[in-house]
Amino acid sequence: MKKLLIVFFLFLFFPINCFAVSDTAHNSVVMDIGSGRVLYSKNMHEKKLIASITKIMTCIIVLENSNLTDTVKVGEEVLKMYGTNIYLEIGEEITVKDLLYGLMLRSGNDAAIVLATSVAGSEEKFVQMMNDKASELGMKNTSFENSHGLDEESMNYSTAYDMALLSKYAYKNKIYRKIINTKKYVTKSNLKSYIWYNRMSLLGTYEYCIGGKNGYTPKAGKTLVSVSKKDNFILTTVTLDDSNLYENHKNLYNNIFNKYSNYNVVSKNNFKLSSYFIDNDVYIKKSFYYPLSTDEINNIYTFFKFDTNKKNKKVGEILILLDNNEIGKVNVYKKNKKK
Repeated sequence: MKKLLIVFFLFLFFPINCFAVSDTAHNSVVMDIGSGRVLYSKNMHEKKLIASITKIMTCIIVLENSNLTDTVKVGEEVLKMYGTNIYLEIGEEITVKDLLYGLMLRSGNDAAIVLATSVAGSEEKFVQMMNDKASELGMKNTSFENSHGLDEESMNYSTAYDMALLSKYAYKNKIYRKIINTKKYVTKSNLKSYIWYNRMSLLGTYEYCIGGKNGYTPKAGKTLVSVSKKDNFILTTVTLDDSNLYENHKNLYNNIFNKYSNYNVVSKNNFKLSSYFIDNDVYIKKSFYYPLSTDEINNIYTFFKFDTNKKNKKVGEILILLDNNEIGKVNVYKKNKKK
């Protein structure tokens, strides 16, 4: 036998300051990191060349398939790299960790191909890993042909939406978060010393920015993936072919931060569930947060759904709806009775 129990949650209203969006990008999206909700978009599913924001995928593949302390010996693969480099030399020995900082802070194309060769044996095999990960993440309009983003001989295509999915996924990795949040990095190999400053200038000039990766080629134009945090609200913004990318990201973030707040819709700390369970002997493992505008607050409803025939510890789930569309669910568990 199944029953439904409607549970309403109340929210406080507060004044907000909204303004029109001014967007200089050809393609853009602002996504909530926690829920994946798209809060603003413009041509977000159009396939475009993405330049060096490719390196976000390169970084996460390396992080998931190698050890940071491993030492890599630079081979002849660096000879074909041009554009932005960290100027690695054949025979140079340097750690995976250092290469990742050179990859993300200085956008080293040579670091990208050395890492790809080290992890997979060849760049071709590494690119297959990149495409497999893109498929796994639901990046349906993405195709990689190289690990660096240069587009004269091979080309990487994606969309603003797909790159936001990648940014959301990569942000879960604490080492990735640390790398993209670094303004200055000092290290040395067996041959020389390095001092790298982060080329992504939104970090340090916008108070809420906590990292990201920029890119540029003449064919792709200027591209940027960034992450910003205000209180408990974490957003990622992607713009492609953007003539004024840093100011644009600031404006897009400010617009969303003013229009939305990240609400604790179902809280694990003060969770209660009517009288169906004696003394509310149930609990949830994780709170549910969701970005909402003040216009949407009264359109949030939660339903508890349970099955009295269930014998396991999970007794049901809370379904969360916005305008009658399900936006999430939270499992409910029964506490162990004290003897």
